[in-house]
Amino acid sequence: MNDINWDKLPFGYVKTDYNVRCYYRDGKWGEIEVTDNEFINIHMAATTLHYGQECFEGLKAFRGKDGKVRVFRPDENAKRMIRSAEGIKMAPIPQELFIEMVDKAVKLNERFIPPYGTGSSLYIRPLEIGISPQVGVKPASEYLFIIFVTPVGPYFPEGFKPTRVVIYREYDRAAPKGTGTLKVGGNYAGGMAATSRAHDEGFSTVLFLDPREKKFLDECGPANFFGIKNNTYITPKSNSILPSITNMSLQQLALDMGMKVECRPIPIEELETFEEAGECGTAAVTAPLSEIYDMDNHKTYTILHDDKPGPVITEFYHRLQAIQRGDMPDVHGWTHIVEM
Repeated sequence: MNDINWDKLPFGYVKTDYNVRCYYRDGKWGEIEVTDNEFINIHMAATTLHYGQECFEGLKAFRGKDGKVRVFRPDENAKRMIRSAEGIKMAPIPQELFIEMVDKAVKLNERFIPPYGTGSSLYIRPLEIGISPQVGVKPASEYLFIIFVTPVGPYFPEGFKPTRVVIYREYDRAAPKGTGTLKVGGNYAGGMAATSRAHDEGFSTVLFLDPREKKFLDECGPANFFGIKNNTYITPKSNSILPSITNMSLQQLALDMGMKVECRPIPIEELETFEEAGECGTAAVTAPLSEIYDMDNHKTYTILHDDKPGPVITEFYHRLQAIQRGDMPDVHGWTHIVEM
């Protein structure tokens, strides 16, 4: 453990001691298994490989100044994973089993939880895959649920600083009534070409437009988009966006701060009116945007005129992290304490 620089951790995979697994067979979930094996032995005809029967989650554990370990809103991740599994005809993981396995994975890898004050956290990755062999498009009869963890630093290596994003019209992240509201790997694969191009052209990510008309804002790469104006938190309403637990939390924080909240379609032209804008998600937390470039129309929407994050997004960032780390009262009961 002496070779881990907690203050300079990248956002990536670091091998830890154990992962936990559970199999669904004969119509029921079995016992929780613990292993130090990083690999999965599955049949070459498994439905996850051919028909995309796969869903996952992402959540974090934080070590507080008081020494307690807190996981942020795992109940909401459990509920969302149930929706994802049901959406692609997989066996849903009971919420109680999900929470039990989260706790076990965190406890078994306690020595990898970054110390308080480093800005790093323990990222928790639950994953469900269809494992029974199937040639022909229909659901599997057997599933594997795994949770592994890895210590991570900030998602954006530049830290909490404004970034530039780009709009392309020739890419869709998900279909209007497809799997966009589910956390499945296919959605991320669908956006990978656009995201890679954005990186190559000097942007942090892509701001996707609605896949039907290309008139409204959708998701911001791997995160939800939100804008601030007139003391109002505004975020897109769309049937092709993944409901972000971080976005849900920020909306409540906005109400706590005396702001109004609007969840509605946002026309691209409204970008000119925002005082602040950002993207949010478990990995990114909340990241301010400095400008948004519309590649097709060669138009730049300047949100910030200097390199400093706006005051509202800065407050969101500090409040959310303070709750997650136990530095601020958890009045909404969002944190789950893991009894070490």
